[in-house]
Amino acid sequence: MDKSLCVTSVSPALARPAALSRPVLEIRDLQVYAGSKRLLRAARMEIQPRQVFGIIGPSGAGKSTLLRCLNRLIDLTPNLRVEGEALFHGRSVHAPGTDVDALRARIGMLFQQPVVFPKSIYENVIFGVRHLGRIRKRDWPEAAERALGEAALWSEVKDRLHEPALRLSVGQQQRLCLARTLAVNPEIVLMDEPTSALDPKSTEAIEELIRQLKVQRTVVLVTHNLGQARRLADWVACVCMRDGAGEVVETACCDSVFNHPQCREVADYLGRESPN
Repeated sequence: MDKSLCVTSVSPALARPAALSRPVLEIRDLQVYAGSKRLLRAARMEIQPRQVFGIIGPSGAGKSTLLRCLNRLIDLTPNLRVEGEALFHGRSVHAPGTDVDALRARIGMLFQQPVVFPKSIYENVIFGVRHLGRIRKRDWPEAAERALGEAALWSEVKDRLHEPALRLSVGQQQRLCLARTLAVNPEIVLMDEPTSALDPKSTEAIEELIRQLKVQRTVVLVTHNLGQARRLADWVACVCMRDGAGEVVETACCDSVFNHPQCREVADYLGRESPN
């Protein structure tokens, strides 16, 4: 996304991107409850295609909860209730008849810790492909090679595809999980602290992959690493606690949020001078 489209320091805290196209994802008054307790309050934001959209904020404010609403992984957490709308290409992800498996294939997910199955490297990569059944079996090897190449792992594992995936290093395992997500050709990749368990070299490799991914895909990145957010994000949303619930208090171009935060909570979180 062209950073010349950034809002200025006098723009509203909840700024709207100067969009070149329709948002690929749009959040409208999204709220999440655990019983009667509200975890997330009236979240609003728009995510444009082919950019890195960063979500930052203090621990416990609801960033991961918000992320999991985008492809309905939140459904897998018992006793949570979602209100409001999450729209994917203008259609609610909760619309009647929504194929949740197909939705999660189009909006993939990479977690904080690598989730590697006790299977071979190859079987890990094609897990989603096999489950969805949209690619002929004879084309699985090609899909696996494409995904491993996109995850910058092919050259390291091409001669041991049938070895146990658990023999890989943690950094390789995280790239394997990314390859498994990419094998089903998602339009969007959600990432929840994808480098927090990695060493600096592996972190650098994942960050470079994120830069490459946005050429063709949209990345939504939750990170506590403010340096990482500044390096990677085109647009940023900051989630902070207000009156006991998480709230998206500011969204703007990355440079604008970091250099000229409009909300006191954001300024405090970033260690900047509070706005007047």
